Amino acid sequence: MIVLGLTGSIGMGKSTTAKMFADAGVPVHDSDEAVHRLYAGLAAPLIEAAFPGTVKGGVVDRAELSRHVLGDAVALKKLESIIHPLVRTDANAFLERNRAAGAPIAVLDIPLLFETNGRGRVDKVVVVTAPADVQRKRVLARPGMSEQKFEAIHAKQVPDAEKRKLADYIVDTGNGLEPARAAVQAIIAELTVGKP
Repeated sequence: MIVLGLTGSIGMGKSTTAKMFADAGVPVHDSDEAVHRLYAGLAAPLIEAAFPGTVKGGVVDRAELSRHVLGDAVALKKLESIIHPLVRTDANAFLERNRAAGAPIAVLDIPLLFETNGRGRVDKVVVVTAPADVQRKRVLARPGMSEQKFEAIHAKQVPDAEKRKLADYIVDTGNGLEPARAAVQAIIAELTVGKP
């Protein structure tokens, strides 16, 4: 089974691209969705122990947790040391299930693939990209987003040009859904040639 790492900076269309892979029948593990699940399960007591008052009714209160870690590099590292291993274990179980089921390809949707040195976990990397003005417009249209918040997130991410250089495949979402879907189909076709 070929493990594809799907990544891209904020606002590039990564979630939409992940859905295109899923719609084409490729199993997709979504790291963000795994975090949501873990925040309501395994991670909740660990996070409450590290950040008292952040869990309400057995579920991590994301807004409260954000107040504890935003702008605090030490607190953020502590949170990452709790959640990253749990997400990795979840992803590994996903890969094992799909390998056993005979899937020719599986996608790990990892927003911070390069930032977390995750390249070794995947066979090939797909970077989702779009022009900078399109990215900015998409992100600033999100509820609760501000220029400052966008710049803070953007500053922590490996630059798009660097990600594209490190990619095995690029999906450009700047020209609309159909060209992006065609790029996804081409990747799937190339990786499944001669496979049952």
